[in-house]
Amino acid sequence: MQIILLDKVVNLGTLGDVVKVKDGYARNFLIPSGRARRATASAKQEFEVKRADLEKAAAAKLAEQQALGEKLAGTTIKLTQKAGVDGRLFGSVTNSDIAEELVKNGYKVVKAQIRMPNGPIKLVGDNTIGVALHTDVVVDITVSVYGETA
Repeated sequence: MQIILLDKVVNLGTLGDVVKVKDGYARNFLIPSGRARRATASAKQEFEVKRADLEKAAAAKLAEQQALGEKLAGTTIKLTQKAGVDGRLFGSVTNSDIAEELVKNGYKVVKAQIRMPNGPIKLVGDNTIGVALHTDVVVDITVSVYGETA
């Protein structure tokens, strides 16, 4: 299916690109989330009329996320979980736990923005985690996990 991108999509293209993707990806994800539109002749003309407004909105969104990224960079989150004597957690610290703590601290973050390359944290200690606020803005935060004996 041919689509026009209304936002930057990782590994696909930037605003205004006409790309071909699988039908399911377009119908189930890109179009419902507002990131793309079918590339018909009328849609292309309509996009060219709105292009300047969409670029301004994208630049404003990027600037807002960069400002949030500057505040968030270097932040340390402290979490306490039940742990054994050897420092292993009985459960694990997941991206939703980290997002929940960031929201408590006043940052607008959702769990899908938390990047945990090694999976959930299962040991006590400090871990560096990435937060992808925008496709172009990724900041690192430190998550300190403390053990609490049962």
